[in-house]
Amino acid sequence: MQPRMELGNVEPAAYRAMLQLEHYVRGSGLNMALLELIKIRASQINGCAFCIDMHSKDARNNNETEQRIYALNAWRETPFFTSEERVVLALTEAITLISQDHVSDELYEEIGRYFSPDKIVKILMAIVTINAWNRIAITTRMVPGTYEPQPINAGF
Repeated sequence: MQPRMELGNVEPAAYRAMLQLEHYVRGSGLNMALLELIKIRASQINGCAFCIDMHSKDARNNNETEQRIYALNAWRETPFFTSEERVVLALTEAITLISQDHVSDELYEEIGRYFSPDKIVKILMAIVTINAWNRIAITTRMVPGTYEPQPINAGF
């Protein structure tokens, strides 16, 4: 697979805008382990090999277990995730697949039982951001295996 273009080289302002959104998400105070679960799960659904590779590496670098990473696409059938993580994974799936069923009132009410409105906004923005990155990476054919993990919070 050959990359089609490097967005940052072709249109640096567009790339910087995405990076600003990523900076917001990384600096929002969300738990880094939860953030990586969101990123991996959305990337699995979208079929973004580059992002799955990147965020699996980042999750490992953040002390995530191999077992949880491997089981993430079957999270409903495992005991490996907390109730809070499960509701976030359900929201990640609903938003990523929004054209199928939208976000149900039941799911929205459930997430509200675990998180305050400001945390819900931060989770929402994390999900929206990784979905945007997935679409960029898939369209421009970013090559998996070319990413090296950075120290946590590097540049953020």
